[in-house]
Amino acid sequence: MSESVEPSRPTRWRWVIAIVALGVIGVLLAIADIALNAPWLGPVSDIVVGPPVTFGAVKERLPGSDRFERTKPVQTFTFVSPFKPRAPISPLQGLRALLSNGAALIFIALAVLVVFPNQARIAVQRLESSGGPIIAVVAGVVTALLVIAALLLLRFTLIFLVLVPVLAAVVLAIALFGIACVTLAIGRLMQTRLRFGSVHPLIAALAGALVVFDLVLIPYAGIVALAVVTFAGLGIVTLTRFGSASGWSFRDLNW
Repeated sequence: MSESVEPSRPTRWRWVIAIVALGVIGVLLAIADIALNAPWLGPVSDIVVGPPVTFGAVKERLPGSDRFERTKPVQTFTFVSPFKPRAPISPLQGLRALLSNGAALIFIALAVLVVFPNQARIAVQRLESSGGPIIAVVAGVVTALLVIAALLLLRFTLIFLVLVPVLAAVVLAIALFGIACVTLAIGRLMQTRLRFGSVHPLIAALAGALVVFDLVLIPYAGIVALAVVTFAGLGIVTLTRFGSASGWSFRDLNW
């Protein structure tokens, strides 16, 4: 990645305000997910936001064990959901989602960009090219179908059955690298389209990661946003051969 110019004070404050605003939006969207409690979105909501607060029957506990009750602070700040089924909601659950899953996404994205800066730059340049996002999503869908086919074939073979978790781990690592590149591309898009000015690439990636986190939390449509981002990340890694400068070429076999 090329070194960016030191941002001016107004530019720096624009990025700070944008990052804080994206964090607040993420908390509000997490609370909306809990309030709506869509049945078909339940597993996704539980993974991203966390399980809802439940007040069931009091179980037998040892004396003084309530001091270690993790849900006690959450139960203190609750209100009833205006949607059915009506259940207690705590704003602290939205904050917990941001500080846990949101922070994890940000950490992974920034770590990938720090460890693989050259590969990420090439992948992001391909994303920013004409028709790059659409091509990346299509390539990601094709790659995902090929991976599923390979997993099904390995499942019915006793010898190569041990390769199933290995292949799944490799695909997960590739997808995480691709998602990190997508976050940087979104941050750079904010930098140019919103005229935020020049900033360090990691700051742009931080803002892009928050945008991805907020998109995933959109009620009902979040699962679609997650699929699009994942397919785009998987596809851009496939198209660029993990950010290789030469891409897919047999030139390296000639020496």
